[in-house]
Amino acid sequence: GKLNADFYETDPELEQIRKDQGYSYMDIITIHKDTLPGYEEKLKMFFEEHLHLDDEIRYILDGRAYFDVRDKEDRWIRIAMKKGDLITLPAGIYHRFTLDETNYTKAMRLFVGEPVWKAYNRPADDMDIRTKYVVSLQ
Repeated sequence: GKLNADFYETDPELEQIRKDQGYSYMDIITIHKDTLPGYEEKLKMFFEEHLHLDDEIRYILDGRAYFDVRDKEDRWIRIAMKKGDLITLPAGIYHRFTLDETNYTKAMRLFVGEPVWKAYNRPADDMDIRTKYVVSLQ
């Protein structure tokens, strides 16, 4: 099915995904200079290449953004995200995030259990989660 970002509060598809994946935590972040305190610093931080110990799940409710990840040869791949797109970046993947020229997105952040907002900037190759991720690619 297709998710409907206009009705995310009552969307049965989204509810089913959350149930199936165990996404018990949810919040909404609006990334725009008028709504996000420390906007410039946060954007810089999001664009710093990093990884997390948990999957990063984002559902774009409005606006547009990019996630950059790397292929096996360490080359950048840009993933364009728009309203209605849901992405899961696996734990241990190096990535970064940025907005497009509209400088605005509204995203739902989903999490299994209590959210941990810790990012580990590259290099973090010696971390167990990174090793596990790299092994999963083989």
